[in-house]
Amino acid sequence: MNNIEIVDVYMNSSPVGRIALTPNRLCGFEYDSEYLKSGKSISPYYLPIQSGLIIAKRDPFNGNFGVFDDSLPDGWGALLLDRFLQEKGIDPYKLTVLQRLSLIGSTGRGALEYRPDMSIPTDNEFHDFDKLATEAVKILSGLESDVSIDLLYRYGGSSGGARPKVFVRIKGREWLVKFKAASDPHNIGEIEYNYSLLAKECGIRMPETTLFEGKYFGVERFDRTSTGKIHTVSAAGVLNANYRIPSLDYSVLLKLTLNLTKDMEQVKEMFRRMVFNIIISNRDDHAKNFSFQYLNEGWRLSPAYDLLPGSGFNGYHTTTINGKGEPALSDIIAVALEAGITKQRASQILEEVSEKCIQARMSKVIIK
Repeated sequence: MNNIEIVDVYMNSSPVGRIALTPNRLCGFEYDSEYLKSGKSISPYYLPIQSGLIIAKRDPFNGNFGVFDDSLPDGWGALLLDRFLQEKGIDPYKLTVLQRLSLIGSTGRGALEYRPDMSIPTDNEFHDFDKLATEAVKILSGLESDVSIDLLYRYGGSSGGARPKVFVRIKGREWLVKFKAASDPHNIGEIEYNYSLLAKECGIRMPETTLFEGKYFGVERFDRTSTGKIHTVSAAGVLNANYRIPSLDYSVLLKLTLNLTKDMEQVKEMFRRMVFNIIISNRDDHAKNFSFQYLNEGWRLSPAYDLLPGSGFNGYHTTTINGKGEPALSDIIAVALEAGITKQRASQILEEVSEKCIQARMSKVIIK
C-alpha cells in the first residue's frame, strides 16, 4: 500500500475535516472551514466544533480518536482484514491508522467516510448464507477456505464483534446477518432472534430483526436510511473508553445519555436496557454495545442491539452496576436514583421487564 499522509473525512458526501499523523504517530484532526460554519461536533467531548488542530491521546485507541476507531473493524472483521492483506502480500501490522481508515473508505458503520477510499465496492447481493457460514467456520478454525478471502472480506470486512457476520442488501433493505462461532450453540441464531423479540416485549426500542432460512439471525441496519447514512457513535467512541476491559459503570452511561440527549425519557430507556441485561445475564455489555445517533439536530440513543446472554469480564458484567459486577437490587435502585429516576419509576421498570422475562421462560421461548 502507498503511504497516506492525510485522510479526508466526509459525511453523506460533504467534507467534515481531515486527519494526519504527528511525528509520534498520534492522530491530529482539523474540521473543514466550511463545515465549521454550520456543522455539529462529530464527537462532543473529544472533537469540539472549533478551528485548529486537535491531537488525540495515545490510549486507549493507539493514538486514534474514539469516533474514528468506531469505523475500524474488530473481532471477526479485523481477522478478515488481516487475512485479506496477507494474501495480497501486505503485512497488516505495519499499516498506519490512516491506511486502515482508507481501507474502510465508504463501507464503515455509521455515516463517516474516508478518502482516499480504498474499500472494495460490493452490491451486497450475495445470499448463499449456508456457504458463507461454512467458510466462516473454516476461517475461525485456521483452515483454508474454499472461497476467495476477497469474497468474505467484501461482505464482512468492516464488521465488529466476535461472531462471523456479513452485510447484505435484500429487496432494497440493508441487513447485518450473523453466523455461528465455534463456541456457540447450534441454534444461536434462533436464540438471539427470540431475545430480540423479548426485548421488544419489554419496551426496548429494537431495529427490525428476522431469521433468514430459519437459522441465521438478521438485524436491519439502523445506520442506513433511504435518504442517507446516520452518524452513529458507540459509548466507547464518545467517551474514548476501552471496550475490551471494564471501563464504564451504568451510572456513567445514564449520565452520558442525559448529557447528550437532554431527555429523561431516554435516560429511562437506558435504565430499562440495563435492567434487561441484568435479568437475562447479558454480561458482555461492554462500551461498544451502546450507541448514540445524531438525528434532527440532536443526539439520541440508537436502537438496542446484541441483547442476549453472554459471559462478561471474569464472569461479571463488563459495565458495572453501582461499581458491582454482580449487582444486588439495592445497586440497581442506587443507579436509578443517581440518574434522577425516582425509586417508584425504577421499581416499575424492573417489575415490567421481570414479568415479561418470567413469562418467556415459563413458555420456554427463552431458557436461562
